[in-house]
Amino acid sequence: MTVIGFLSTAPATDESMAEDVAGAIEAIDDTGLTYETGPMGTTIEADSIGELLDAVEAAHESIDADRVSTFLKVDDKRTSDESASEKVAAVEEHLGRDARSQDQ
Repeated sequence: MTVIGFLSTAPATDESMAEDVAGAIEAIDDTGLTYETGPMGTTIEADSIGELLDAVEAAHESIDADRVSTFLKVDDKRTSDESASEKVAAVEEHLGRDARSQDQ
């Protein structure tokens, strides 16, 4: 079983969040899980919901701020071991091209 999570965590601030987000990514990296960071959040793959939640907690707790906002979306398809990249590849197969705009 593969549990896939989409995580966005950051301090509530009007200033740049890049340094804090980088720290959260380091915390995820330290777990040894597979992940990919995009402009709006990070996709994380784990073998169990507990393993995913441990990574989310590590990322959330890595941010030293008065207020931290964390959003988590979980895909726990219990009958499949399909990875996040395989899910994207399936969409691309139907598209007949990469799943991104042509100007990238």
